[in-house]
Order: sequence, then C-alpha cells, then structure tokens
Amino acid sequence: MNKIGIDDLDDWMGPASVKRPVGSALDAEQLAMNYYELAPGESFAFGYHAHDDQEELFYVLDGTATFETADGDVTVEAGEVIRFAPGEFQQGRNNTDDRVRALAVGAPGDSTDVTILRDCAACDDRTTQRIEPTEDGDELVTICVDCGAETGRFD
Repeated sequence: MNKIGIDDLDDWMGPASVKRPVGSALDAEQLAMNYYELAPGESFAFGYHAHDDQEELFYVLDGTATFETADGDVTVEAGEVIRFAPGEFQQGRNNTDDRVRALAVGAPGDSTDVTILRDCAACDDRTTQRIEPTEDGDELVTICVDCGAETGRFD
C-alpha cells in the first residue's frame, strides 16, 4: 500500500499550470493517474492527440473543460467523466474564466505510442509533433516533424 497527498507532489512541465504525477508517485504499474489544474486558456495536453495503446478518462472535479474531438467539441462539467478509447483523438482545454481541476486516468500506464498534432505556421497545416526539452532543460517545446519549426513552448 502507498499513500500520498496530491499537494505534496511536484508539478511536471507542460501546458497546464499544475500537473502532478499521482500514479507514478504511488508506484502504480497498470495505470497512469495525473492531477491537473488548468488556468483559463490552458490545456491538459501538448496538442490534439491519441494514445494508440491507452484509454483515458478525465474526471472534472471543479470547473468546465471542453474537449476537442473528431465529433466536435464536448463540454465536461464538474462531477462528470469523459472516456477516450485507444486511438481516439482529443484535446481538453479550459475555455472559461474559472480554474479547472481534474483527474486523468490512463491504462495501461506505460503508454508511449502517442501521436500529437499541432498547428504549424510554417507548414500552414496541423502536423505531427515531437516534444523536446530546451537546451537548459527549463522548458519543453513542441517541434513539427515535417519542417522542424517550433510550434509551442511550455514551462
């Protein structure tokens, strides 16, 4: 048995002001679990993405999150849960003026086969991306796989 306090965990770099790795802190082997807090305009993910080998659930604790999906935008309010199957593209955002707090659960937990799409101004299209740390390691950047342009920067 392991027990932690979410407030005791360090934040991970990324597009959300707060992302705490609950599952890894508890040594979970079969699932991933992250706690998020999104300020207005922030996102859960680096881009519109799909995990080829992982299903994801998002439980909104406070606020309202909007998920871009292949079927259009889906609003998820406090007390609601949304599920995405393996291979299903999505990106959740906070499009409101209030903070969003949520838990994300994914299984299996060791998913690494992720396709990320972002708008690339140089390609004038939404393209596949990779994520890299900056040279000094204090930020992460998204890079267009097609042309090498930086499309986003996250601390």
